[in-house]
Amino acid sequence: MSQAQSAAEAVTLHVENIGGIAETTVEFGPGVTALAGRNATNRTSLLQSIMAALGSDSASLKGDADEGSVSLTVGDRTYTRTLKRRGSTIVTEGDPYLEDATLADLFAFLLESNESRQAVARGDDLRELIMRPIDTDAIQTQIRELEEEKREVDNEISDLDSLDGRLPELEEERQSLKEQIEEKRTELEEKEQEIEEADANIEQSRDDRDELESRLDDLKEARSDLEDVRYDIDAEGESIEALESEREELTTERAEIPDELDGGDEIESQIADLRDRMQRVDSSVNQLQTVIQFNEDMLEGTSADVAAALRDEDQDGSVTDALVDSDTVVCWTCGTEVETSQIEETVDRLRSLRREKLDQRNDLRDEIDDLEDERNELEQLHRRRGQLDDRVQSIDQELDRRRDRRESLKEEREELTSRVETLESEVETLESRDYGDVLELHREANQLEFEIGRLENDLDSTESEVESVESRLDDREGLEQRREEIADELADLRTKIERIESEAIEEFNSHMDTVLDILDYGNLDRIWIERTEQTVREGRRKVQKSMFDMHIIRSADNGTTYEDTIDHLSESEREVTGLVFALAGYLVHDVHETVPFILLDSLEAIDSGRIAQLVDYISEYADYTVAALLPEDAAALDDDYERIQEI
Repeated sequence: MSQAQSAAEAVTLHVENIGGIAETTVEFGPGVTALAGRNATNRTSLLQSIMAALGSDSASLKGDADEGSVSLTVGDRTYTRTLKRRGSTIVTEGDPYLEDATLADLFAFLLESNESRQAVARGDDLRELIMRPIDTDAIQTQIRELEEEKREVDNEISDLDSLDGRLPELEEERQSLKEQIEEKRTELEEKEQEIEEADANIEQSRDDRDELESRLDDLKEARSDLEDVRYDIDAEGESIEALESEREELTTERAEIPDELDGGDEIESQIADLRDRMQRVDSSVNQLQTVIQFNEDMLEGTSADVAAALRDEDQDGSVTDALVDSDTVVCWTCGTEVETSQIEETVDRLRSLRREKLDQRNDLRDEIDDLEDERNELEQLHRRRGQLDDRVQSIDQELDRRRDRRESLKEEREELTSRVETLESEVETLESRDYGDVLELHREANQLEFEIGRLENDLDSTESEVESVESRLDDREGLEQRREEIADELADLRTKIERIESEAIEEFNSHMDTVLDILDYGNLDRIWIERTEQTVREGRRKVQKSMFDMHIIRSADNGTTYEDTIDHLSESEREVTGLVFALAGYLVHDVHETVPFILLDSLEAIDSGRIAQLVDYISEYADYTVAALLPEDAAALDDDYERIQEI
């Protein structure tokens, strides 16, 4: 028993009206539990009850009951499921172990009807089965989202590269402004010194001088305001031009999208219709396989039940001999003798029909894929059209606001221009009075103060821009790190599907080598899966798709080896191959993290010794292994394994 199994807890199962069980309660612990008994002793019903409690919908109600239930207690947690008959359907309620039992149904609940076992027996596409739990559409969506994020990060880093080149220019501009301010201040100090010297030598009307200084201050302020307004007008013009350019690009893109995007409901209807048709085809394929398998078993003389029934009618000879060694055979449907070749021809026609059905199913799958692509493209157009309309509307509102502000600024510019002209006229009038050089010195000093103020404003703007650039450049390291993370995530996602395929094949081949070595099937040397790339048609396109090809290597009596097909495996070999394939899926998809159970049934085609070895091997991978076995097969198991004989 593994450490995980030693830490697992005892299980109590209570069943009412499930399958053939009226009511029962069983208990078992971790490890292997054998349900020992003959056929029709409700062993399969008990397994289906466990499946129902774990979350599967494969359980059935007792024929004479309208309601059934099952509860599964693991340690101190109890999981329940109720089945109720509603007309011709069964409605399930309760709190099962799993919210979604898809993985468990495929790779943990290994009853006779298990799809993994059946797929191997039929020679179906094993890749489709292994990859079915993988949401490849979600992976592609993640890839598209990450690619979009990477483009945005690349654009930001590109902007930062431009800013990186802009920073030295700003530093140079800042230094130049500081030097100009220093020069103007030195010049202003000299001018103020001249004014002081002139004031000491020349008497003039203080009132007139104060008035002139006041007008000069007003003129300085008006010129500064006018400069600011002109700058704002230019800035608004640049913003309007950029918005108009963006709007033109968006409008061009929007014009390429039709106003009416109908067809979504029709596509959904077509997809639903195709899925219904594919389900009917699948049902026909399964029925044909059952008929083919039955007839093959009859031709090989391996159907014990029918052979026994025919033996009652013919006690004088061996039914198996009659079925295999003779050129004629007793028809198992009408009882008359017919030539074996006629039965074989019928089976060949059924095989041909099954292949046609499989081709038809693949064609339907291709049509569904094309329609789903078309639906996704339509949905993307819907979303993009809405985004474009919203952005154009937002730009129109922003353009209206900025145009209104630009017009308002132009009006303000006209008013300020008029005010500057008036003040300049008043200053000129005051300067024309005979105040000598003093008034000129005051005017020059006033002009210097105005220029210093303008330079200081420019310096503030430059320093603010420098801080902004430096702040954004500080983000570069984080952006580059995020770009690397996105690249790693994209590489991981783009290879995820291929990795899962490779892991599945590696798991299967490893387990099959081990199992064949343990079970020692005489002339069966190796069974392995190879992953190949093939060009297939999807609708109107040809695409590369991976395929899982199963290879079977046998040894002839003279010691030479040759490759065989799944159809030529014995029933025992097919059952073992199906079980090992399901076990590979169990490991590849980490099903043990979701459900700690493996359930086994319908192993009668395998001899007792090999069943014991196979159960030992499989039980290493789950906390609980529950197997339905005939008494003689259960007797071959390890004595330490738990057994349930009464259900």
